[in-house]
Amino acid sequence: MESRCEKNKQQQESIEEEEKREKRKKIAKIIFIVLILLFLLFSTCYFYITYIATKRLIVKEKVVTSEKIPDSFQGLKIIQFSDIHYGSTFSLADLKEVVGEINKRNPDLVFFTGDLIDSDYELKTDEAEKIMKELKKIHVTIGKYAVSGEEDIESFQTIMNQSDFSILTNDYDLVYRNDNHPILLVGLGSLSVNQDIDHAFRYFKEDNHNSNIYTIALFHEPDSISSIKSNYSVDLGLAGHSHNGEVRLPFIGGLSRVEGAMDYHDSFYEFDNTKLYISSGLGSSYYHMRLFNRPSISFFRLRK
Repeated sequence: MESRCEKNKQQQESIEEEEKREKRKKIAKIIFIVLILLFLLFSTCYFYITYIATKRLIVKEKVVTSEKIPDSFQGLKIIQFSDIHYGSTFSLADLKEVVGEINKRNPDLVFFTGDLIDSDYELKTDEAEKIMKELKKIHVTIGKYAVSGEEDIESFQTIMNQSDFSILTNDYDLVYRNDNHPILLVGLGSLSVNQDIDHAFRYFKEDNHNSNIYTIALFHEPDSISSIKSNYSVDLGLAGHSHNGEVRLPFIGGLSRVEGAMDYHDSFYEFDNTKLYISSGLGSSYYHMRLFNRPSISFFRLRK
């Protein structure tokens, strides 16, 4: 027959075991709630950076000054857009919005700096026609120019030409406005395909060239600026490719670095007398997401 002490001991052990079970249940419940909250947080973040942050278009406005700008170009309006990557997170509806925002500003010059169609997307003929139709709606007082990116293949040439863009592949153009004092516009091919800097800047080898002419260079990969400025004078460089890192974190910056944008990947750099602006782009590549880095077009005004 069990003594009272033994019964008390058994009861105490039973109570302790019950308390342990309850404690384990509470811990399991807390872990379950934490996992649910983490899942909801991850899902919300993924939904935001994939479907919302890739769609909220902004216009970045900058004033560019230089004593070399001719009087006739005072107040000139330039729009740069880049890295559409059509078929990634960018659709025809997005293109219509972009064209609308460009035309609202009545630009004099419009520049596209590469990567029109995403390399993983198979473009249909009817889609190409719709893209041409929209790009053709961009209205300018002077001209529309484009340079190709590493992902631009045969369809790029056709679409841009049919949309009234002049493609500057290792070439230049003298741009006039109201008088006979031009600015120089130079376009380079992609680093990975067919870049020829000397041919693009051959204007400076011509007998009647103006060594002090205000020069704008268009190129896709921003790291091209190193080779350019070591040989030629450029006042304003406009590039794309980097997407400014696509996903950016405070105090850290862009998380994604790509070949051709390893040295220069943020939105702005200045060295010597050269200003370099790098577009954050409109579409996305690789991970198809954005964070603290909304798709954008750049709006520049030239001031003397």
